[in-house]
Amino acid sequence: MYKSIYGEQAAFAFIKVFGSPFLRKTGADCMVKQFYHFFFRQYRAALQPGRIPVTPVDHPLDGKIPFTPSWVHVYLDFVGFWLRVIGFLHHTFARRSDEAIEKLILSVRRIYLAAAGIYGKNLSTTSRPFYIASPHFFFIHLLDPHLLCIPSLHVMVVINAHIQFRDIVRGMGREAEFFRQTKELERGAAAITESLLYVKQHSINCVAAAMYVLTCVDRRLFPEEEAEAFVSRLFSGAAWAPRMPKTRLPEEDGRAVREHILSMYRRFIEEGHEAKTWEAPLLDFLRSLQGKNGKNNANRKGPAPAGRTNVP
Repeated sequence: MYKSIYGEQAAFAFIKVFGSPFLRKTGADCMVKQFYHFFFRQYRAALQPGRIPVTPVDHPLDGKIPFTPSWVHVYLDFVGFWLRVIGFLHHTFARRSDEAIEKLILSVRRIYLAAAGIYGKNLSTTSRPFYIASPHFFFIHLLDPHLLCIPSLHVMVVINAHIQFRDIVRGMGREAEFFRQTKELERGAAAITESLLYVKQHSINCVAAAMYVLTCVDRRLFPEEEAEAFVSRLFSGAAWAPRMPKTRLPEEDGRAVREHILSMYRRFIEEGHEAKTWEAPLLDFLRSLQGKNGKNNANRKGPAPAGRTNVP
């Protein structure tokens, strides 16, 4: 019988992980890394401006995507999205799921560390409306200084949840049995990616950058063909999530957005082949935008030299 992953309770993941001697240390380490690299880094930069350059990364095509507050429920589900996978794995495979859950947690930890390799050298932001008419947006503006746009952790986390789940059930030889759940996550990842553009928390440039980092993190699970398939689902009617608004971009605009995201992704991949470090294409892109937008602070110091070659 088909069982939807959306039927799981995200809160159960904490009970499962921190109640398990096998998973507790891994879960705690991942949570620490998430809070440090997402919240601490942003607030330190917001409270001590000038330490790290901040680059606006908007693209003219962002204007084709209307600010649509009703998408906020989908946008805010990105944490619950991957936590529900933990609950589903446990309820489906019981103790046999522990290694699979550990694999998922470690993959999330790894993408946060990879994103931090960019954030620590160059922060980024976009123009977002100061909209606080609903409690959801009030808390978004209150808790998110909006300085970690490239690469988008939202995009990385939801795509990662989809491809990791598929890899786990494939490794068990049960891919066909859980095909519908895999498709559910595939469509949900696309919906959350669309949502962050509708609520103006990211630019289409952030999506391309996120996919590039995921390919660098694990090219086996997210090769170029997988990235192209993911982009093809965006603004094409292929996305789905509970309570998803029925907003649709005109076909021409959706096609233009997809073409730009894929073009930027391919550009980053091509430049990455020649670069000394995987971070270089994104840092070079951010540097190229410095001074092109009046929001840049000319007194800020330039980015530090690119770091280690391998993704953490």
